[in-house]
Amino acid sequence: MAVSAWLLYREVSGLSLEDVGDSLAAISPMHWTLAVLGALVAYAALAGYDSLALRYLGRRVSRIFITLTSFTTYALSHNLGASVLSGSLIRYRAYSSKGLTGLEIGQLVAFCSFTFALGTVILTGIVLIIDPTIAIRFFDQMSLQLVRAAGVFLLLLVAAYVCGSWRQLKPFKIGPLKIEYPNLRIVILQLIIGPLELLGAAAIIYFALPHIGNPGYLTILGLFLLSFSAALISSAPGGLGVLELLFVNSLPEVPASDVLAALIVFRLLYLLIPFAASLVIVLLFERNSLKAQKKVA
Repeated sequence: MAVSAWLLYREVSGLSLEDVGDSLAAISPMHWTLAVLGALVAYAALAGYDSLALRYLGRRVSRIFITLTSFTTYALSHNLGASVLSGSLIRYRAYSSKGLTGLEIGQLVAFCSFTFALGTVILTGIVLIIDPTIAIRFFDQMSLQLVRAAGVFLLLLVAAYVCGSWRQLKPFKIGPLKIEYPNLRIVILQLIIGPLELLGAAAIIYFALPHIGNPGYLTILGLFLLSFSAALISSAPGGLGVLELLFVNSLPEVPASDVLAALIVFRLLYLLIPFAASLVIVLLFERNSLKAQKKVA
């Protein structure tokens, strides 16, 4: 995070807070509304991750509980970094209260992580096939044919997963853990819900950018997939510095102040407001759990 912040400072050292403030003020109410809708779509899809995982495990939990748990999990893990570990702790605390075992919760976490990865692979493959020039924004000397071939390869991986589910291939066994292919209905829902979260999140940035110089939604989606994945891999809290650096460098046609303003909107709607709300949910959950324990005692 420190290295990314230093590199980002070198890129935007000529900007002032006034420049970024003017860019934020230039975002129209309509685009603010559309950005909010994008955030709502993203978090609704994230709730679908947990819902599908529980269906895969054959467990029934109320939809409201699933939605609140998923919202809290991702709001905290996205901001704190190390999303797999921090998200696992939140899910364990919540779902163990509903009778799920540690092994089942581990499978649920793996299923949700796989659904996210699946959505990333699907959209990345589609973007690379439709607009292979996006790779040039990150790598100057890159063959467009090679980029398209990479996109086709990614979609073939998805097709192999679907085929494995359709044929119900033998499960993988790792000690006591047995990983079975989901049924085809669950897989089809994964193919829809996985990309939907990323489409909604990328829409926040797209609508927050100005019309002039905006390269289009497909380009923003491709840049978001690569930048957000890099931010998650870095484990920096909220991908701070990493996301900004990659976006500023890969959008030379857009003024840096406008790019930073769009990312501030993204952080506000996708990270900070959900983070504040999730803290309230955690406090209420723990208070109710403590009251229940006192009653039993």
